[in-house]
Amino acid sequence: MKRITLCSVLLLVCTAMAFAQADLQPLANIKLHKSESITLKQLKNRVESYKLQTGMTSFTVEQKKEILDAMIDEILAVQAAQKAGISLTDSEVNEYFLSNMAQQIGQQLTETQLAQLIKQQTGMSLDQYIKTQVGMTLSEYKQYIKNQLLVSRFILSQKQDELASVVPTDADIRAFYEMNKASFVQNDILKLFLVLVPKGKDEKAAQKKITSIYEDIKSKKTTPDKLKVVQKNDSSYQAGDLYVSKSTQAAQQLGISYEGLMELFTKDVEYISEITSTDVDFQFYIIRNKYGAKMLGLSDVVQPDSTMTIYEYIRQNLTMQQQNQFMAEAAQGLTQELRTPGNFQMLKTGSALDKLLEGW
Repeated sequence: MKRITLCSVLLLVCTAMAFAQADLQPLANIKLHKSESITLKQLKNRVESYKLQTGMTSFTVEQKKEILDAMIDEILAVQAAQKAGISLTDSEVNEYFLSNMAQQIGQQLTETQLAQLIKQQTGMSLDQYIKTQVGMTLSEYKQYIKNQLLVSRFILSQKQDELASVVPTDADIRAFYEMNKASFVQNDILKLFLVLVPKGKDEKAAQKKITSIYEDIKSKKTTPDKLKVVQKNDSSYQAGDLYVSKSTQAAQQLGISYEGLMELFTKDVEYISEITSTDVDFQFYIIRNKYGAKMLGLSDVVQPDSTMTIYEYIRQNLTMQQQNQFMAEAAQGLTQELRTPGNFQMLKTGSALDKLLEGW
């Protein structure tokens, strides 16, 4: 029985080794700037990443070939950038990564702070969280970001003047507004001044601090504007203006019910709330202004007290869309030029490639 079991284990080990060796097979070799292969394993990883990002459960052989082609194009473009002397530092890549994450979570954090927040909210490490979101490890995702930035920087170095000329016309802007006029609506908005004191390691001291600020506001010994100035040199509290509309999302951000938010909209300007306690801080707020709902015209500002008009907002977004389209077309043109026999070689083709791409 022991001998049979041992043979079974050896068979499993050999099978696993065979699969591992198959995964290491190179499918293509890029040699524009240096020799770099794409293995079956790398293709499988990218396919799994695309599954996660698109919600698709499987890809056909032809779709896998398209993904392989995209990987070839990516490496060709990156090597072209490297050959031209384009480079990026790790700090630039990290800054871009954290900027993207800040847009998702609504606050700018260091990588350490981000990892702590992810751990608190999901129980996962930052590496595990990124894996669940994009199907790549943190280091793989950062390398992917670096590749995209290298290519963008390379294209910009060649087509900067052309890109600068890609801007929407006045007719484009007005046409976009007319087509989307119904979406340019300002809901009822409250301008709140929020004051919060983190509890940190000394909750009693935090409570004493928020009470002191609260009493000074109530007695008019200080004002919101003065608190903004003082906090620059006092890190024990945070204070600033917050614009809140009638929405469940706004209620969640304030930590109150939707009914509580509706009641808040009935309060007068200069209303001061009671001090409330959350898991991490003490806070209170003041109603500084109220803005009624209305349709927004091209000359109206996007948000109360801001300077950007709807016209400028549309122009900015259309410019970004058109320039992104220009960059995408430029990248496609670049890779078409680079796809020569001297720059890359397919190592698996025809039925041999099809066989490797089937069944997974």
